[in-house]
Amino acid sequence: MKINNKLAMSLALLTLIFVGCTNGDQAKTVTKEVKQVGVSDKDIETFLKDSLRANPSIVSLEAKITEKIPLQNVKGWSAYIVSLDAMVKAQPQDRNIKQKTIWFSNGEVITQDLVDLKTGESLKDSVSPELKPQHYKAQNLIYGNANAKHKVAIFSDPLCPFCRDFVPAAIDFMKKDANKFAIYYYHFPLPAIHPAAVTLVKAAAAAELQGHKNSVLDLYKVEVDPREKDTAKILVAFNKVFKLNIVASDLESAAVKQRYQSDEEVAEDVMVQGTPTMFFDNKQDKSKKLYEKAL
Repeated sequence: MKINNKLAMSLALLTLIFVGCTNGDQAKTVTKEVKQVGVSDKDIETFLKDSLRANPSIVSLEAKITEKIPLQNVKGWSAYIVSLDAMVKAQPQDRNIKQKTIWFSNGEVITQDLVDLKTGESLKDSVSPELKPQHYKAQNLIYGNANAKHKVAIFSDPLCPFCRDFVPAAIDFMKKDANKFAIYYYHFPLPAIHPAAVTLVKAAAAAELQGHKNSVLDLYKVEVDPREKDTAKILVAFNKVFKLNIVASDLESAAVKQRYQSDEEVAEDVMVQGTPTMFFDNKQDKSKKLYEKAL
């Protein structure tokens, strides 16, 4: 699974803030704290804040549980989606980084992961925040009726090879029945490996603002080197397909920036890590096949 720059940075931060939090006498103290019976969600938040703040690289940190998901196959255990808001020491100035993490607890102990002894798979892979009503924005609805029987959300990078094979075909399959599927699309470019994708999705947003229809599907027809960083060259390839004259200044408009940031924020809320990621009726569909079974 491909990971975008922002997520990679967040994962690096997560590694940083845990260094030193399980060593020596401190580790003994932590073990004693989490083995108190019947702790509440608030106790878990306090435990995480106290533990992570002990790291000298952390200037300040807040931890808040945003979602609690009972584990169906592990009796008494729940997964906790925890939002971290940390100020980290850095040069030339401290940096504020926000991210979500997953923890597991049975009310007596807490751990960062649980592994299925039979399959060897991490239970983290089965945990994902659900899409909420506020995530289904009109600007992201590309096909179907908002009140359709099923809501499908797609997070994708138009230059991701698997996305190019999967996304247009999936959209074409679903768009035939507007009352069956409401298709929501969120731009999720991966700048670390596809820098050209950032320019492309901003250009697509600009095209939509100019009234261009089918901009998402047309986006997958653009042929450009994913590693290209020259905005002019990327726009030449874009305009050839869209038959428009999008220029670099169009990408800097407040409306385009709002759309780009909005999609980024939704992806962060539901912890999207790679492309393509699909949600079916609010829940992440790792198989990416539930829409086919819905007909």
